[in-house]
Amino acid sequence: MIDTLTLLAFVPAAIALNLTPGADMMFCLGQGLRAGPRAAVAASAGISAGGMVHVTLAGLGLGAAVAALPWLFDAIRWAGVGYLLWLAWQALRHPPQAGAAPPVRPARAFRDGIVVNLTNPKVILFVLAFLPQFIDPARGSVLAQFLLLGAVMAVGGFFINGAVGLFAGGLGRRLTASPAVSRGLGYACSAIFTALALRLALIQRT
Repeated sequence: MIDTLTLLAFVPAAIALNLTPGADMMFCLGQGLRAGPRAAVAASAGISAGGMVHVTLAGLGLGAAVAALPWLFDAIRWAGVGYLLWLAWQALRHPPQAGAAPPVRPARAFRDGIVVNLTNPKVILFVLAFLPQFIDPARGSVLAQFLLLGAVMAVGGFFINGAVGLFAGGLGRRLTASPAVSRGLGYACSAIFTALALRLALIQRT
């Protein structure tokens, strides 16, 4: 379906993009600090799942609607800003506590990862700009090629973002023995989510 040389060129490019610090990595970092390793890995899985939804939409041609309709782009963007600010508020209200149940269950962290990814319209614009460079309509289904390339990016992103979240989760669990540090971690997580919201609020369509 996809030429072997094309795939060999795509894989290192996808890994390099996954290694570049961005909103997804910072979100997993924040979830790890706030709720521990399991929530961080679940959040990474949710982000990868959301990425596959973006890839599917792009493959179906629906992503062009986001690129062409400014109001749709802005509606999705501001929904994402609101959700991230809500997460920031939750991080302030429920900072990590030593010996307590994590404030974010893995299932909820997975959902948050999906929502944060899906409400970032810049992701689908990136998919529309990047993946078509490696797709050849003459080699079969365009959607199937989108899905295969998207799966490569999703798997790479899951492991890389998950590793960042695991590190942050282990660090956070060691630091929460001190109530003062625990509150500080709550502020740090809230700051991360707030910064992501501001970043999303300030992005432009081009």
